[in-house]
Amino acid sequence: MDLSVADCNKLDPRILPDEFYDSFLSNLAKSWKPSPIWDMLPLELKPGLLSLLAGKPNPVTFPFTSLSLTVRSPESSPQAQDGTHITLTEEELSTGLQYNLTRGMPILVNLVTDLMKHVHGVCDNEGWRVSLAPGSQDLIYKSLSAFINPGDSVLVESPTYPGATPIFQILQCNAIQIFSDAEGITASSIEDILNNWPSNKPKPKLLYTIPYGSNPTGVTTSEQRRIQVLRLARKHNFLIIEDDPYFHLYFGSKPRPPSYFSLERRLGGEIGRVLRLDSVSKILSAGFRFGWVTGPRVLIDKIDLHSGSSTIQASSIVQMLVYKVLSTWGISGFLSHTARIAEFYRARRDILEASLRKHMRGLAEWNTPEAGMFCWVKLLLPPRSSTELQNVNGVKGLDIDEGDAALFIRSKVIDNGVLVLPGGYAFIDHKRSPYVRISFSLLSESEMDEAIRRLASVMHEEWDAVSGVNGPSL
Repeated sequence: MDLSVADCNKLDPRILPDEFYDSFLSNLAKSWKPSPIWDMLPLELKPGLLSLLAGKPNPVTFPFTSLSLTVRSPESSPQAQDGTHITLTEEELSTGLQYNLTRGMPILVNLVTDLMKHVHGVCDNEGWRVSLAPGSQDLIYKSLSAFINPGDSVLVESPTYPGATPIFQILQCNAIQIFSDAEGITASSIEDILNNWPSNKPKPKLLYTIPYGSNPTGVTTSEQRRIQVLRLARKHNFLIIEDDPYFHLYFGSKPRPPSYFSLERRLGGEIGRVLRLDSVSKILSAGFRFGWVTGPRVLIDKIDLHSGSSTIQASSIVQMLVYKVLSTWGISGFLSHTARIAEFYRARRDILEASLRKHMRGLAEWNTPEAGMFCWVKLLLPPRSSTELQNVNGVKGLDIDEGDAALFIRSKVIDNGVLVLPGGYAFIDHKRSPYVRISFSLLSESEMDEAIRRLASVMHEEWDAVSGVNGPSL
């Protein structure tokens, strides 16, 4: 949704000033200093300048002489074999094999910036910018570490991305789980917690959420919930990290809700509370390890300082490949491609649900995912005795009537030739849970059906083995 220059000029956004973020930054972020060489590297772009600055190896010593690739048409299905041949020029190959700017190659930064403006309906005069990075997993850590001091309280959508839970533990914060339902994160839970927050304790300054096709639940937060969350962010003064790797994999029956990054502007009033993370892992290549962060310039500057002393930059050759693909397709072609990928995963979801209904009726409960590649399934396990549970290491509070999927998977399911992720890993405290995360991205239709059949078979065996306990009604 592109806004014209005239439309943007009519807007008078209330951009939060740079000093507003001082109280949000962690002590670590406040201590980050520019890497001397990487801070000066942009000066090499000055026309006519002869640089003796960086320790860049001479490209004539690199053994690569050419690089070509074939890319499917964005209008083609994922199974199509047609394609467009793309060859890197000598200059492009040389650039792709060399060090580059921490924030990213300017040609790709500009392209991604245009993409963000088109998709989210934002304007240049709203105080934001883009920085490229080696994957959104890297950005999750850098973003969280920019704000969190040990002991700080942070709001975390729960269940949440299992790959993020160790980061909260590493940063030694007080992660407060905000549970979600079929409409996504529950704004009422946030409000209850913050309205009753102890007056002698600093309130949480951050919310981490995955609003589209949440990993692991597959739930997409409704527009009304997003509006409520944004209003609470303004009322209680916290920032939002919008981790959105599944944004382009939305296949719900309702129109796609606007992103927090977009919605903040539509609501009117102040803007600058949203830090948005994007990734190409699910739509171009997981192995590229490439993504970008979008948000207030002062916060992106801080993340770049971190990168300058750690990862330095996203891979130059990956950046060049992404640039060549996106510039060949154009924004409309890219969006056609992602629409077909979303349709591919919608069909995969339907295959999984058909197998669940066929084999797991009465043995499991689930909500139909609206985006992404996961289904969050509650296994209706037989209850275990408290004595049996006490023999399991690390027992935490458990509703015995609902069972423990992790124990069941390790002790029974894997031996039967099927593997799913125990739901407890998607909670900050790794609590015992009857839920499992089932991925529908890779297996063929017959393999997926067989996997669910095997899972159901072990479920039946589990119920049959419980003496004196009535099994589920099938």
